[in-house]
Amino acid sequence: MNVAFIPVRGGSKSIPLKNIKPINGRPLVYWTVRAACGCRDIDKVYIATDSEEIRKTVEAFRSGREAELFSKAEVIGRSAESASDTASTESAMLEFAREHTFDTIVLIQATSPLLQSGDLDRGFQAYREEGTDSVLSVVREKRFHWAEDAEGYAAPTNYDVFHRPRRQEFDGYLVENGAFYICSRDALLKSENRLSGRIKAVEMHPDTSFEIDEPSDWIIIEALMKKNGIMAPSEIPEIKMFLTDCDGCLTDGGMYYSEKGDELKKFNTRDGMGFALLREKGIKTGIITSESVDLNRRRAEKLKLDILEAGCKDKKSMILRLCEEYGIRPEEVCYVGDDINDIESVRLAGYGCCPADAHPRVKAEADYITEAKGGQGVIREVIDRILTQGM
Repeated sequence: MNVAFIPVRGGSKSIPLKNIKPINGRPLVYWTVRAACGCRDIDKVYIATDSEEIRKTVEAFRSGREAELFSKAEVIGRSAESASDTASTESAMLEFAREHTFDTIVLIQATSPLLQSGDLDRGFQAYREEGTDSVLSVVREKRFHWAEDAEGYAAPTNYDVFHRPRRQEFDGYLVENGAFYICSRDALLKSENRLSGRIKAVEMHPDTSFEIDEPSDWIIIEALMKKNGIMAPSEIPEIKMFLTDCDGCLTDGGMYYSEKGDELKKFNTRDGMGFALLREKGIKTGIITSESVDLNRRRAEKLKLDILEAGCKDKKSMILRLCEEYGIRPEEVCYVGDDINDIESVRLAGYGCCPADAHPRVKAEADYITEAKGGQGVIREVIDRILTQGM
């Protein structure tokens, strides 16, 4: 049996909980789990984590719209020792190998969202070649390397300065991109290393040389994902009605009270401009909320929304009624929600969205997860996406 092993821990210092931070509309770990599940040579995909939040997020993939795709995925725990700042990846691999039976393991780094199923297919093809003990992914770079000696003088290490090769004549060199490594269980336990014996390298696209370690990497890789067409499977349909929950979407979900006991809420002004832009396009707008408070009514009036359904306990039925009233199909509706009472509405809508800090089960159903958290411009981000990409 061939298994994929994806270690993800919750203790990242540079980017807190980066493994489930949204990138290109999905949690970071989504992309590598998807690639592994899509590889024809992988029988089971194990995601090992010490974080309950990460566990819930990944498990939700299996119950979301893409449940069939993620049927190979299984979340397992890992010890605190193997998830510490100083622990090696090998320690997590060995811990897994001693507790599970399999023939071949492919280590996949969650910080490589440009990885595709086809790359893994080629990796296994190389692994099956006679005499191969292990495989790693690489990129070919054509740069001239220099090194300094003890006296501080520099000298080239991979070319002759008197015979500088042209780029098309220069073979370059191979660099690990950290995307994946393949070896047998026996070799891993014997060598205690992801690579041993006779090793083959599988070249990937030069763009995959980037890994996510720092916040600046996030911007670069997200742009590269879009450039390479690595997108979530759903596309934005034509939207004729835009509906949203209130607390946790238009607000941060906090409940604030004055000394006199008055309830206060914080709304984002950029969301207001977003609704105005939809109104210019003739798109119906509204709020559907289980709460029935005057604050929401006043905000809806100020935003000049077409719809305010307060005290609503069955949001899905309400959306269907509104669709019938306005002559709009559910697939022409965008709905933004953040908690479990929004799941059916997010699933029903043609374009279901949620904030970055939504409940994991909502994230699993959403077509798009915003970069923004609730109350920080979630609605405007979704509206900008609709107006620039979906119409």
